Amino acid sequence: MESGLFPNFGHLGTGHLNTGEHARNTGGPDWRGSARPPVVLQVLPELVTGGAERGCIDVALALAAAGAVPLVASQGGPMARELDRAGITHLTLPLKSKNPWRMHRNAKALERIIRERGVDIVHARSRAPAWSGWLAARATGARFMTTFHAPYNFSNPLKRHYNSVMARGERVIAISDFIRDHILSSYDTDPARIRVIHRGIDSAVFAPDRVSPARIATLANRWRLDDGRPVVLLPGRLTRWKGQSVMIEALARLGRRDLLCLLVGSDQGRTGYREELERMITTRGLGGVVRITDHCDDMAAAYLLSTVVVSASREPEAFGRVIAEAQAMGRPVIVTSTGAYRETVLEGETAWVVPPDDPTSLAAAVEQALNLTEERRAGMGDRAIDFVNGRFTRERMCADTLGVYEELLTPGIR
Repeated sequence: MESGLFPNFGHLGTGHLNTGEHARNTGGPDWRGSARPPVVLQVLPELVTGGAERGCIDVALALAAAGAVPLVASQGGPMARELDRAGITHLTLPLKSKNPWRMHRNAKALERIIRERGVDIVHARSRAPAWSGWLAARATGARFMTTFHAPYNFSNPLKRHYNSVMARGERVIAISDFIRDHILSSYDTDPARIRVIHRGIDSAVFAPDRVSPARIATLANRWRLDDGRPVVLLPGRLTRWKGQSVMIEALARLGRRDLLCLLVGSDQGRTGYREELERMITTRGLGGVVRITDHCDDMAAAYLLSTVVVSASREPEAFGRVIAEAQAMGRPVIVTSTGAYRETVLEGETAWVVPPDDPTSLAAAVEQALNLTEERRAGMGDRAIDFVNGRFTRERMCADTLGVYEELLTPGIR
């Protein structure tokens, strides 16, 4: 008999909801008018920032618009306000904790929630809350599914076992083919249980014609941008694997001073790495060429202010939301040849692809991007917009996810 928090790998409230102006018909299942609409509980560590958090909120809004009852449980955070505005219930639990005792307590709390609110499906989006959700689902008979958001590394059997909960769902959503391959190569998972659903971009936000000139001017003034000066944009939190140091080294080798490179993102407490980057900028003579900004709350305007957008990631990206957003805004991009890049760009048509940790190749790609003719730049931008809008919309992501819920709600489906 299985016992403990890490058992052996085995088988696996209602009321009117005002979803707000951002809710929309996703084209997926429609439970409006159902005698008993399904109740779906999404669990994740917190609602601060990130792709998993954004996807959770988008799907919750889509569930409400489709007549279902969405619930979200997390430790909380600023993004929870979006749920509050939409009238969607957020349940505050310490789900960020990896302490086994706390995870057991969370499982008991989730078990009570499932029973009291009639939860049909528990959808886990991260490992610690997934263990609690899996235990609670087993105890109550609720269906259990996961979204695999990253290629979790493991250096020993215990860490691999900890990660394996994300492959235990009755359905496992992989956010890219790259992640699907990672799951199948790393865990004993039936391929028939995996559904590939790429992340979705909100076309109401990331579209060139949705950004007013006033928004662009406001951000340009805040960043003190010079008219006509090319802008190389590298968005991403300040962490070593995002490759900001590689970008700085590439610009040192490029030797041009007629451009401005903006490293856009918060250090999230990593002050040591930020200080290291600032020293690199100084020692390589790039003062006035490279500037570190903090988090930007209007990335759509930021993309429009850029000449080229760079993802210099040194480790695999599970999807690469920044690159999809930039292309949706009609901007050419540079990406490293790791992770899901083959799925998210068209090399030579919307993007340049360079090896990771290769500042010389990155410098050459930046040079080519800055030297594009206006006609070539416009052509790449149009192709990028068409590419993203054809594959990576929020509506498609939500419809496909609700379709997985419908699968699990179908009698006799395992």
